[in-house]
Amino acid sequence: MIDARPEPLKVPPTGSWATYKRLLAYVKPFWFAFSLAVLGNIIYAAASTGMAAAMEYVITAIENPTDQNRLLLTGLIVGIFALRGVGTFFSQYFISYVGRQVINALRNDVFDRLMTLPSRYYDDNASGRLVSKLTFNVEQVAEASTNAITITLREGLTIVGLLGFMLYTNWKLTLVFLTVGPVIGLVVNYASKRFRRISKRIQGSMGDITHVASESISGYRVVRTFGGEDYERERFRDVSDQNLKQSLKMASTQAISVPVIQVLVAIAIAALVWTMLSPEIRGEMSTGQLIAFITAATTMAKPIRQVTSVHAKIQKGVAAAYDVFETMDEQPEEDRGEYTPERVEGHIEFDKVCFRYRDQLDNVLDGISVSVPAGQSVALVGRSGSGKSSMVSLLPRFYEYTEGDIRIDGRSLKEFSLKGLRSQIALVNQNVVLFNDTIAANIAYGALRNCSREEIREAAAKAHALEFIDRMPEGLDTMIGDNGVMLSGGQRQRLAIARALLKNAPILILDEATSALDTESERHIQEALETVMQGRTTLVIAHRLSTIEKADRILVMDKGHIVESGTHEELLAADGAYAQLHQIQFSEHA
Repeated sequence: MIDARPEPLKVPPTGSWATYKRLLAYVKPFWFAFSLAVLGNIIYAAASTGMAAAMEYVITAIENPTDQNRLLLTGLIVGIFALRGVGTFFSQYFISYVGRQVINALRNDVFDRLMTLPSRYYDDNASGRLVSKLTFNVEQVAEASTNAITITLREGLTIVGLLGFMLYTNWKLTLVFLTVGPVIGLVVNYASKRFRRISKRIQGSMGDITHVASESISGYRVVRTFGGEDYERERFRDVSDQNLKQSLKMASTQAISVPVIQVLVAIAIAALVWTMLSPEIRGEMSTGQLIAFITAATTMAKPIRQVTSVHAKIQKGVAAAYDVFETMDEQPEEDRGEYTPERVEGHIEFDKVCFRYRDQLDNVLDGISVSVPAGQSVALVGRSGSGKSSMVSLLPRFYEYTEGDIRIDGRSLKEFSLKGLRSQIALVNQNVVLFNDTIAANIAYGALRNCSREEIREAAAKAHALEFIDRMPEGLDTMIGDNGVMLSGGQRQRLAIARALLKNAPILILDEATSALDTESERHIQEALETVMQGRTTLVIAHRLSTIEKADRILVMDKGHIVESGTHEELLAADGAYAQLHQIQFSEHA
């Protein structure tokens, strides 16, 4: 038995540097703006180093207050601060520009990949968590690719500049100051690992928050009808508390690591002051040079603190980027076929087809063989779980069958490109999906968006939808709200049928298209369905047997097998499973 599960792609390296390197690859297209940001950081670092170096001239000017020194000193102060201002603008604006561009590109890439992932991925991942990846996680990446880079470059270059100045002034004293370097490195390394670990948990808990909130909000009627408010509040508080707990762990790690590093820097400065009072180490340094050296050492405390605290942002970003890249590395739907017909005849054959869902041991469909001539309507009936919906889901290749083959006009489905195959199929579901847009945009959706106004009206008329559309305040241009909330069940269903009519595909799948409707709506829908079925190969799933009595053939399914096949009259005469189902429904209706 072949496993339907495709081979997963290799998981990207888990190392933070490998992930960060991949993230930085998104910066490449914006290298010019990034270069300007680096230039701004260099100017800022040079100005900061200049401030420390200028202390020598400040002492000289104080000791010799000549007119020239006064002019030089005031000009120096204004110049240094002006330089810092220019550097700050360049570094902050251009790195923000790069960062937002990276976020935009990343978000688009993740969404593009989500549009190509197979149905099983959506079965395994709640929609709230996927939305959280696109929103919260990608924004976390922004921190790593904007603020973190700005601070690391600006303050890192400032540290390098100040160290250079200190080495130039007195290399012996600089070595004393550098003795705490390895200890700071160990503290940063420990904090980084903890930041990354906690960040992953925070992102997971944010996904849970989005998931619980979206379920409660979208299902608010069920929640209120069944008194689920307290249960939903408890669920939300649980996931929110989990997020709070992890966020506080992150805050405590950051709050402890920063002062520890500050104390270490203070110890280094204290050791420096103690040592520089020794005549052997001080050497020939003037008072101005000594003050400039101490100023450089104390000025370095702030950039060291900022560079080490930025690790939290980088680790959050790396954890988020890893999660985002994990989605981008998911294997898309298999699409190896190249056949893209203009229009098929619509002859469908199921040849010993077996299918099981990924984590199940037993087949949902077991050896299904059936031939549906072009233009015929075939109804699938049977108890829930008999395999009806699974069978029609294989036709547009939402799932891959595990054995046997399905052919359209003698060609295997796997020879078709996915786009070519799905362009031949129209689908009307029990759960109609509508978008927060106009009625016209919902009928002429996707590849149909270039259809004329007349074609949209004609499809709506055939679907018996114009009678309510023309009563709407703006007709076809009326906005219908989230998932068509402004419309009744029957009206929504008729829009779905109008969409199928406008597509004019040779193969039509009707999955429980009338199950949730009242009798009058059902009559309208049935008339619309009879119109849409004309001249098309139609597979109909129906619970109400009264709706499929006119089908060319009825297949009765049970536990993944076809147990009976024939017309309505033939199956009633056979007095088997269909007759039994019909009798049950007839009794209930009576």
